[in-house]
Amino acid sequence: MTSPDGITWTSRTSAANNFWRPVTYGNGLFVAVSSTGTGNRVMTSPDGITWTSRTSASDNDWRSVTYGNGLFVAVSSSGAGNRVMTSPNGLVWTGRASAADNFWSSVTHGDGLFVAVSQNGSGNRVMTSPDGFTWTSQTSAANNSWTSVTYGDGVFVAVSDSGFGNRVMTSPDGVTWTSRTSAANNDWASVTYGSGLLVAVSGTGTGNRVMTSGSIPGGGTSSDPASLPSPIVQQFGRSGSESCDAAQPSGLDWAGVTSGGWGESWAQWMNGGSGGPVCTRTLIYSPAQSRWVVG
Repeated sequence: MTSPDGITWTSRTSAANNFWRPVTYGNGLFVAVSSTGTGNRVMTSPDGITWTSRTSASDNDWRSVTYGNGLFVAVSSSGAGNRVMTSPNGLVWTGRASAADNFWSSVTHGDGLFVAVSQNGSGNRVMTSPDGFTWTSQTSAANNSWTSVTYGDGVFVAVSDSGFGNRVMTSPDGVTWTSRTSAANNDWASVTYGSGLLVAVSGTGTGNRVMTSGSIPGGGTSSDPASLPSPIVQQFGRSGSESCDAAQPSGLDWAGVTSGGWGESWAQWMNGGSGGPVCTRTLIYSPAQSRWVVG
């Protein structure tokens, strides 16, 4: 289903009646992955309306997909030595070895790093990769069942559906993690970041299945948004076939933010009015790092 405003929703036909889990967007394409199906556990759409089946690298239980640095990356809870798959375009996928054959439940990208979290494992429930190909185990703050991870305001944040008083953990670099206290010991299923706010949702609890944080623990206190510098939108027209990351002009390496975070759209004003792709990203000021980061 799709919505232009998040309020009114319209049903759409998926490429197959699989158990579709997450969906992401990057480089002008929506990409979803599935935990069921035979040879069709990926589907793509340029507009969210018309979907096409794609062949996953293997018929694993794909749990999460993200986009960053010109690459789609998905992680799985099953498989032997192939619980990661990557694609430069969302169409052709290649299996990769995860840092361990754990139950990888979520993956995100931020500040030039892919970070995935797991629901099992001993001392290795986080893995990181600078390129999506080679992964390194990291130690989570606790051996909880970590269900979701996101990046915002210069900090990685993960939530869990197990543990007591420690169902949130944060990291400034994806490597060193610190336990934080969730609003309740619920089964937290997903977390995201937007407009200066972290929002997590849960599958359990009574009247408290959402929690928010306007200041990211461990990343410093986020100031009143009204007192922070306004977000900066960067945009350029892309004439070639390379990705936005590859085509980024050096002049947009602004305030130390070199690459990543680009979304692609179509603009009629490109190429003398004949139209063409335009790359856009937003930079926000992070009090946590005292610098600008990709929003």
